Amino acid sequence: MRALIMLLGLVLAVAAAPASAAETGSVQGIFLVAPYPAVTVAAGQTASIKLKLQNYALPPEPMKLSVTGVPSGWKTSFLGGGQLVDAAMPATGEGVDLQLQIDVPQESKDSAANLVVHAAGAKQKADLPLQVSLGTNLPVRLKLTPKIPSLRGTPTTNFSYEMTLANDSGQDLVVKLAAEAPQGFQTSFTEQYGSQELSSMPVPAGQNKVVNLKLTPPDQAKAGDYDLVATAAAGDVTAQTPLQLQITGQPKLKLSGKGSRLSAEAVAGKATQVALELKNEGSAPADGITLSSTPPQDWKVEFQPSRVDAIEPNQTAQVTALVTPSEKAVAGDYMTTLNANGKSLSSSADLRVTVSTSTLWGIIGIAIVAIALLAVLGAVARFGRR
Repeated sequence: MRALIMLLGLVLAVAAAPASAAETGSVQGIFLVAPYPAVTVAAGQTASIKLKLQNYALPPEPMKLSVTGVPSGWKTSFLGGGQLVDAAMPATGEGVDLQLQIDVPQESKDSAANLVVHAAGAKQKADLPLQVSLGTNLPVRLKLTPKIPSLRGTPTTNFSYEMTLANDSGQDLVVKLAAEAPQGFQTSFTEQYGSQELSSMPVPAGQNKVVNLKLTPPDQAKAGDYDLVATAAAGDVTAQTPLQLQITGQPKLKLSGKGSRLSAEAVAGKATQVALELKNEGSAPADGITLSSTPPQDWKVEFQPSRVDAIEPNQTAQVTALVTPSEKAVAGDYMTTLNANGKSLSSSADLRVTVSTSTLWGIIGIAIVAIALLAVLGAVARFGRR
């Protein structure tokens, strides 16, 4: 019996569904609606009322827009897509967003107005009554709220604070944006999904905009905590929000010759000492640094020491490179690259080595030339007597 009741309930539910769908699908016509059909506006100000012209299951046709019941001196206009419009044509099953702007003169004698908005086509029409009362505007109120007020990174990090800018007032505002940051820090504002830098941005009444404050620390920023302030201002009204930034230390290696000199003279086949300096120009210790090189073929380069365990910030370690050119190297200038590599950091430098041949090879060369000369002289003397 229980199973039979459940089955009967299921059949009734399925049977009811098409009736509901058919009922919804039977709606036809042109409808003009407003989410807020009664508004208050101050004399000398402009009221903006959102409208929507909706087409349910009818062929599209142009709908002429007009307003009746407008008091003397008041002016009305329709906006669609950011421009003035006189008509709208919603497609079948779709709607068109509109705005009715009402300019109320400062000296208006009417305290209220009952307006009717009309949308009229060749076959269809729609009317919407609106009530507009005169009063005082809400005071200008701005609010600037960061999504994450505190960020952390290294001096090479590009920081970005996402903030919501709220216009909690009854009028559109152009809001100026600014930031107070420590000396040497660069700041800029952009839209939420844009890259164009902003100094100000429009915010419609009662709406929010999302902006990004981008912050770039200087390369030599020291590790520590920093405070900054983001500001939004419109006229005499200002909204501020404090932000925090924590910069962690980061090492930075620089490999160079002693006294910034990176050249040496060497003799083919003989080792030459080259004094080097390995400096940590960063703000955190540089650990586990190994030294290597990429010399010309058959050359040998050794380092003393070949590993530096740690270099504190702004400190320098002294290193000696033993450079031995190939015994077959001819006289001339050569380049060899020296490398220093640590944990997630590195530095390299090119060392120019001027090679001269060994004195022994010079003596042997002179001897060979002398022997050849004596052989020539002996041959000339022998054949000359004949």
